[in-house]
Amino acid sequence: MADVTKFLSGIANFQQQHFGENAELATNLIEGQKPQALLIGCCDSRVDPALLTDCAPGDLFILRNIANLVPPYLKSDDYHGVSSSIEYAVCILEVTDIIVLGHSQCGGIGALMQSSQGNETGEFIGKWVNIAASARDKVLQEMPDGPADKQARACEKEAILVSLKNLMTFPWVRERVSKGLLSLHGWYYNIGTGQLRYYNQLTGDFDILVERYSPPSTLELEASPR
Repeated sequence: MADVTKFLSGIANFQQQHFGENAELATNLIEGQKPQALLIGCCDSRVDPALLTDCAPGDLFILRNIANLVPPYLKSDDYHGVSSSIEYAVCILEVTDIIVLGHSQCGGIGALMQSSQGNETGEFIGKWVNIAASARDKVLQEMPDGPADKQARACEKEAILVSLKNLMTFPWVRERVSKGLLSLHGWYYNIGTGQLRYYNQLTGDFDILVERYSPPSTLELEASPR
């Protein structure tokens, strides 16, 4: 049996931090949740939304899937895990913001790029990431001779825009956005640097929202008050 001691210790630390030092938290959580935002992120183990945003329990309603994708609104007899999560967040919890959080070195987008060569990944993965096929096709059209890594980075960002566009196909999302009750955000996180960018509708680019982390220099440390 695998050793899960690390995770059990983490639970103990979590309990101490959020319950031992905050006696009112448990009472508030039992009464229900009122998160400000729905965050749609990737399943990637390196990109945990709660850790990245330093949020407390109850702050975010989090939906994670391969490549942080949102399918278009579609009524059918199939199971709709993503759509039902969006519906719950918007119609029941009445969040005021939806954040689509993409990231660099995304394996799902890597699978999408490989599919252009006829190499579909897995039984379910290939079909799922094909939601963002238009993002892949746009990148390959604009960067036909570009290096594979740069094509992938560009597709990761384009896929965020596909998800934002698909969100607007949900009638209750579109209605709330038009009334100013709901805002949509596209974020892109760089795993290697910690830098966070956001999609700027005015410029059509991903501009810096939070700069990459730079450790203080020795001179700054020496000059800081003790």
